Amino acid sequence: MSTNTLSGPEASLLRVEAARYAVLRRLAFAMRHELVKHLQPIGMVTQVIERRLRQAPPDFGQVLDSATKLNGFAKGAVQSCLDVITWLAPEPGATLPLAAAVDECTTLLRTNFSFRGLALTSSVGSLQQPVGRSAARMLLSGALLALSDATKGPAEIAIAATAGDEVIRVELGVRPTDGEALPGGELPYRPLQWAEIEAMAGTEDVEVQRTESGAVLTFIVLD
Repeated sequence: MSTNTLSGPEASLLRVEAARYAVLRRLAFAMRHELVKHLQPIGMVTQVIERRLRQAPPDFGQVLDSATKLNGFAKGAVQSCLDVITWLAPEPGATLPLAAAVDECTTLLRTNFSFRGLALTSSVGSLQQPVGRSAARMLLSGALLALSDATKGPAEIAIAATAGDEVIRVELGVRPTDGEALPGGELPYRPLQWAEIEAMAGTEDVEVQRTESGAVLTFIVLD
């Protein structure tokens, strides 16, 4: 069905959903890496346990130590899977500290950005003011991706934040750096447009502003 046949609100909703899908498609490879990162140690520890059980006689103290590590890795893998699911299907009303939101997004994006000659840095520190988890994830990641798509490396994309009683301003600044430009390569999905970031922000009670050197996102501090 063409968006031209839909009412204004329905067409707007489809544009927002398309923008969210685009952000998730751009993050899919990094998410897969995060999942595999927790699964790989499980196989390695399992092999260690098998070797120790074949010893004559087995050292059950070492086996127990390895089994304890295996349990820890398994819990980490389960939690990682649950975290990915909440990216795909957000929990209504879920919050997280601003610092944690920034850490999540930079962890997912930093390696990809480095391949494109972009350094992703943060001076947010340990700000614990809670913000909407889905809003922070989608808009921080989306804004960083949109800025990166419009930036030719080498450059630094720096994240800073200023917290007030009711809102937190997150500043994203792009600064060219010295060095040789790297070939950008093909994007895993289409580039993101700033209009899409604005559309998502409108549904999340987040104010976004494009600036000459980057962007500013203003989040509401939630109880």
